[in-house]
Amino acid sequence: MIRRLGELGLNVNQAEMRAHLPQGYIRGVVRDDEKRAVPNIEKARRISEALGLEFYIGPPRDHDETSSPPVATEDDFARIPLHAAFLAAGDGAENGIEQIVDYLAFRRDWLRRIGVAPGNAALARVDGESMQPSIWHGDMVMVDRSQIEIPVRARTTESRHRSPVYALLEDGRARVKRLERPTDDQLVLISDNPEYAPQFVHPGTVSVIGKVVWWGHTARE
Repeated sequence: MIRRLGELGLNVNQAEMRAHLPQGYIRGVVRDDEKRAVPNIEKARRISEALGLEFYIGPPRDHDETSSPPVATEDDFARIPLHAAFLAAGDGAENGIEQIVDYLAFRRDWLRRIGVAPGNAALARVDGESMQPSIWHGDMVMVDRSQIEIPVRARTTESRHRSPVYALLEDGRARVKRLERPTDDQLVLISDNPEYAPQFVHPGTVSVIGKVVWWGHTARE
C-alpha cells in the first residue's frame, strides 16, 4: 500500500480525505510496527477502492493466453466530459471549464488503476507551446478535479521525479503547468519548454482546478 500511495503521489492523510474515509482509516493498516491493524474484508475492500486497486476473492483465474478476452460492454466504460475551454500552456486562456461539448469513453478499470473516480474527471485541450515536448499545442488532457492540494515539499538534489502537472486558474485565466510548493507561501509554476522561465507566485493567487493525469494527441504530418 505504501508503494501505491507513492504511485498516486499521495500521503495517507490525503488518500483518506480524497476517499472521504475517517482519519486513521488507512494509517492503521500501513503502520510498520506491532500496532499495525489487520483489516476485515469490508475495510480491505474500501481501502483498495480508495487506492484504485482491485479487490478480488474467488477461484483461481484462468490466465490462458489462448482464451478469448472478455467482451467489453457499455458498463465497462465511463463517459468523461470534454469541455470547450482551452488550458493555456503559456500566458493563460480567459475561460473556465464549464461548457461541455462532447463525451469520450474511457475504461473504468483503467481509471481505477490510475486512481481517478469518473465523476472527478474532465477533459480539455491545451493551447500553446510552453509544456512541449511533453504536452503539445492541441493535445487533450484529463484533469482529476479531486486533486487540488499542492503539498509543501522542498526539492533536493536527490529528487528524481518531475513535478506533477496541474490545471489552474490565475487571475481568471486557465493554465497548465508543473507545480512545486517549496514553502507555505511560495508556489513555482514550471514549464517543460526551456524557453519559458519558472514563475514564482503566492499560493493564494492561484486556484488549482485539478491534477493532469493523462494526455494524448493525434499524430500530424
